[in-house]
Amino acid sequence: MPSPLVAVLMGSSSDLAAMQPAADVLAELGVPVEVRALSAHRSPEQAIEFARSAAKNGFKVLICGAGGAAHLAGVVAAHALLPVIGVPLARSLGGLDALYSTVQMPPGIPVATVAIDGALNAGLLAATILALGDPLLATRLRARREETTGKVLASDDEVREKGSRLLD
Repeated sequence: MPSPLVAVLMGSSSDLAAMQPAADVLAELGVPVEVRALSAHRSPEQAIEFARSAAKNGFKVLICGAGGAAHLAGVVAAHALLPVIGVPLARSLGGLDALYSTVQMPPGIPVATVAIDGALNAGLLAATILALGDPLLATRLRARREETTGKVLASDDEVREKGSRLLD
């Protein structure tokens, strides 16, 4: 099995269901992934060590999901010179607390942030970053996007048909 290129990190095992779409879409696209539960608050030394060693361990992109104070992405970004994608999770206050914590990074420590509970888009963004140097992955991403477009257009046809019957 190839070494993982993307790590999907979360603050707690209770976040697994919300973060699973990132791992799933990466697997669908053939991107090796590792999933971990490391907390910026409850296991800070381990989270920092993971971040510091991520590049030498072959990781290219890190996805961090957390709710509440949502410091995981910031802590990881402060200790890893890799792209970090933050996924604010809706655990309290509708996820706004986590969103604000994730997007309010200080200058010099960037964290790309997706929507609240946006793990699927985080996985797609990680794959897009990797596809810059992987033409085969770019082809798989393009095919997935075309499939998504096809589904939307089929849905549009269905809505238009139902809508025209309502007007009759």
